[in-house]
Amino acid sequence: MTAPLEIAANIVMTVSIVLAGRNNVHSWWLGVVGCVMFAALFYSVNLYADVALQLFFIVTCFIGWLRWVRGGDGGALPISRARLGALGWMVGVGLAATAAYGLMLQAYTNAYAPFIDSAVLMFSIVAQLLLMGRRLDTWPFWLLVNTISVPLYASRGLHLTAALYAAYWLNALVSWFFWRRQMRAAPAPALQSQL
Repeated sequence: MTAPLEIAANIVMTVSIVLAGRNNVHSWWLGVVGCVMFAALFYSVNLYADVALQLFFIVTCFIGWLRWVRGGDGGALPISRARLGALGWMVGVGLAATAAYGLMLQAYTNAYAPFIDSAVLMFSIVAQLLLMGRRLDTWPFWLLVNTISVPLYASRGLHLTAALYAAYWLNALVSWFFWRRQMRAAPAPALQSQL
């Protein structure tokens, strides 16, 4: 049976994620509400890396909100691409942190699937940092995270959450193309690569 908290958290986060995919700033404050709900839900099923991830998301939602509104020289932050070097170090750090955090969870907690759970945590952080900077490159990372999350959540009996993460996978794919189209349509200065 699906818990009311799981239903409510997924409704709020679905709206937030769809708005992010549509490049809408209101995604951020809804994200704060949804993350608080998910933190409580994941704690109840011993997915501690996911609890830590939700706490991270709460802080970054506030920062992302401010950056999107005021980040582009006083105006709205434009969509851009991250530099290849920045993406390379983010992937490297993400892999190393996944291994280290997974080992810690395995040694000191009763965490379920510590390395898989850690991969969701670390690459969600990478994706969120890119999203905060309104980088087009966020969407391939969200595709990766959602691919890992679906079987993880299903294995813990969070079937609604798993189904929604499958839908989020589709949303990430559509959003990638939507953002790319918006970026190409933007005036030339907005196309500068940063990070």
